Amino acid sequence: MDALTLLTSRSSEKNLTLPAPNPEQLEKIFQAALHAPDHGKLKPYRFIVIENEGLSKLSSLLKSAVIELNLGEKRLQKAEKFSQKAPMVIAVVAKIDKTIEKVPAWEQMLCAGSATYAMQLAANAQGFDNVWVTAPWVNGTELRQALHCEANDKVIAFLLIGTAVEKRLREPKSADLTKFVSYL
Repeated sequence: MDALTLLTSRSSEKNLTLPAPNPEQLEKIFQAALHAPDHGKLKPYRFIVIENEGLSKLSSLLKSAVIELNLGEKRLQKAEKFSQKAPMVIAVVAKIDKTIEKVPAWEQMLCAGSATYAMQLAANAQGFDNVWVTAPWVNGTELRQALHCEANDKVIAFLLIGTAVEKRLREPKSADLTKFVSYL
């Protein structure tokens, strides 16, 4: 698939199964992330691969966060089923250094987000489906500890990767660009 087609046709898939990326494919996904725009060459992110028994641990950590943050029964049910959504999850942690004047915290966060999107596209380019998931549970104390987060770190994504159980047929998205584009 050429780059422009990938960029204009990608979509999220929520129910994923095996296969997931193998080590060589995962290497390409991370290499794509490392090529995201990065003012100051800070690489303000870390990635944690979660698979196999790690998925059950992640569900437990999410349940703990739901209880700690009082997020309700519906979110608790989602946490319990989270480990069954995909064969691989990559947690993305933005490593924010607020002391760097040249590259403000917001720009570091955008870099981490760009790296995450690059991983999504690299996974798609290799034939894998994915979805980027966040929720208030990313602020759970035990979860942050398990992901070795420091005070200024933000868990910005759980990137679920695998193969779609059933590809949803979608109409090509096309928007009226006049709502989004202007010229100076």
